[in-house]
Amino acid sequence: MKTLLLLRHGKSSWKDTTLSDHDRPLKKRGREAAQRMGRLLSELHLVPEHILSSSAVRAQETARLAMEAAKYPGDVESVPVLYHADPQSLVAIVSHVPDRFASVLIIGHNPGLEDWLARLIGRRETVSTAALAQVELPLDSWLDFSPDTRGELKGLWRPSELILASGAASAPR
Repeated sequence: MKTLLLLRHGKSSWKDTTLSDHDRPLKKRGREAAQRMGRLLSELHLVPEHILSSSAVRAQETARLAMEAAKYPGDVESVPVLYHADPQSLVAIVSHVPDRFASVLIIGHNPGLEDWLARLIGRRETVSTAALAQVELPLDSWLDFSPDTRGELKGLWRPSELILASGAASAPR
């Protein structure tokens, strides 16, 4: 079994209209949500073994803040093609992950992440900014990952829906 985690970047700022879409940073709410989701990864013992992130500034900031909060010891691999990747591109990226990693986190954008999650689990779920999805895949090797691969949604956490009591997150959806 392999675990695929999908994290949409946090809420981005539109304050500086001179910036390209790729270069927009997180706004305060996005930074806070990224940190909250990083703590959630740690609390749920879901800190991934490998992380791939879009090269967009808001995705890179989300990755940095979430992984600091999760106490992730490794590096985040920046993958430019994750910037607005469609499901087919996402499949191609994940199928090249080394098999030594049992769990992988992809940090990206909509509509690609939401469309891909729908294909993976057979139903549509809303992937809001900074939402985290956990999908268990019936694979022994990432090389076997294909457009036909289906998985089981084990959890979907949206920052606005998290109930934090004594530092513990609510049960997964």
